[in-house]
Amino acid sequence: MNIKAALAIAMVFVGCCSNVVFLELLVKEDPGAGNLATFLQFLLIATVGFCTVGKFGFAKRNIPFKQYLLLVGFFWTSSVTNNYAFEFNISMPLHMIFRAGSLMANMAMGVWILKKKYSPLKYLAIFMISAGISICTIQSSGDVKAQRETHADAAEEEKLKFIDWLWWCLGIGILTFALFVSARMGIFQESLYSKHGKHPWEALYYTHLMPLVIWIPTAPNLINHVQIAMNTPEVDFLGFILPRQILWMILYVLTQGLCISAVYVLTTECASLIVTLTVTLRKFVSLLFSILYFRNPFTFGHWMGTCLVFIGTMIFTELLQKFILMFLPKEKKKVQ
Repeated sequence: MNIKAALAIAMVFVGCCSNVVFLELLVKEDPGAGNLATFLQFLLIATVGFCTVGKFGFAKRNIPFKQYLLLVGFFWTSSVTNNYAFEFNISMPLHMIFRAGSLMANMAMGVWILKKKYSPLKYLAIFMISAGISICTIQSSGDVKAQRETHADAAEEEKLKFIDWLWWCLGIGILTFALFVSARMGIFQESLYSKHGKHPWEALYYTHLMPLVIWIPTAPNLINHVQIAMNTPEVDFLGFILPRQILWMILYVLTQGLCISAVYVLTTECASLIVTLTVTLRKFVSLLFSILYFRNPFTFGHWMGTCLVFIGTMIFTELLQKFILMFLPKEKKKVQ
């Protein structure tokens, strides 16, 4: 592994882990803030890219425009649907565990599109990851409730609980869809770079610039969540007095910029599978922090499912095999 790849992996852990903290702070106060956060992230990266990579519109593209249209479609759909899932009673720990199934989706896409073949051990690993996600999903389905006041009438409360559960099921469907879109994007990026060369900053710029027009129809929703953010209690940050939600939004956008930039660099230095592994392990670290710091509910079933996901990831990438070999006695060379 070269220094550039190692630095990118370090930045993925620093930027993405801190980014998850600010995202959870945002959605705990306003579950619908994910769409606004995603828009601001795209706007910031597109603005910086226009001045640096785009040379104020005078730079020539290294990758054809049609290819960027496909990449933008994958990236925008994955980003928006993942953040939009919070509006459907999806908790942050479940969100992170579910997205850890990207290895499973990556493998399925590899078999279907690239006609790849894997060893039985890797199929076992994928089964463990799938089982772990299923266990966590089932455990979370027992306590699904939107942010609302409890109704005094028992029958009405049961009806509302059922509606909450239906919205949660829709959220699970959205996460599943986003999972496979993200995996397809990873494979497309890998083939794109092998054909046209490695241009991570250009790809980062265009995938954030081109989708901005898609947000125009959602302007009323964005304005509504800006007003919600402006009405939150004010806090003092480095001498600046800001509404609390605005502060979290700024820190989220900045750390997300660092996170996504590091991931894009990593896609040019490593195979799609290695990128997926790095992101999966980062999610596991973020999950532990979310449970401990935010005191999110986490049962024995959640822990069992999380361990299956983590061990399955290790088996899939042969890291567990290498770890075991470290403790086995090495064979002595025969003396001739």
